[in-house]
Amino acid sequence: MSHAEGVDLKRRRVLIASTAAMGAVGVAAVATPFVRSWFPSAKAEAAGAPVTQDISRIDDGQMVVVKYRGKPIYIVKRTKEMMDGLTKVESSLVDPNSESSLQPEYCKNQSRSKDNSEVLVCEGVCTHLGCAPTFRPEVGAADLGGNSWFGGFFCPCHGSKYDLAGRVFTSMPAPRNLPIPEYNLSGTILTVGVA
Repeated sequence: MSHAEGVDLKRRRVLIASTAAMGAVGVAAVATPFVRSWFPSAKAEAAGAPVTQDISRIDDGQMVVVKYRGKPIYIVKRTKEMMDGLTKVESSLVDPNSESSLQPEYCKNQSRSKDNSEVLVCEGVCTHLGCAPTFRPEVGAADLGGNSWFGGFFCPCHGSKYDLAGRVFTSMPAPRNLPIPEYNLSGTILTVGVA
């Protein structure tokens, strides 16, 4: 082997090593964004993250709305009168015992709330076509049935009515009660998205 062939062999090895290194850097540069695309965005992670609300700031008989996973969540602090009205409408409801409704096991009770409390947490999405029902807490509203209306939710799009536990009345377009998400109540801090 001559001196010229030895120099060419060294050059060849340096060029091969350099090309391989540059190729590896190029593959890493292309692969990194591709692999990162498999992970959810910060916005998507935030949309699925639990939401907290201090319910001590909600007056009795009032409702607040928070967003969880892109859906409005209604939080209602019911009064004793509102709770008493729940039994008065049971015979007019499609599913008064919430047997075919979407809710955690701990909400399968008359008030559809954890520990049968006065706090209602439900999705504000009508089970008919996904409209947002309005909160109508006034008792005896003439446009909602007069003496048979003890407060609840009314979907103005197609006329579905729900009581103050989110249970749908009979003969309504909506087939099921309003869904109840997983939630936890620790003192006055309500967390939607965890049990």
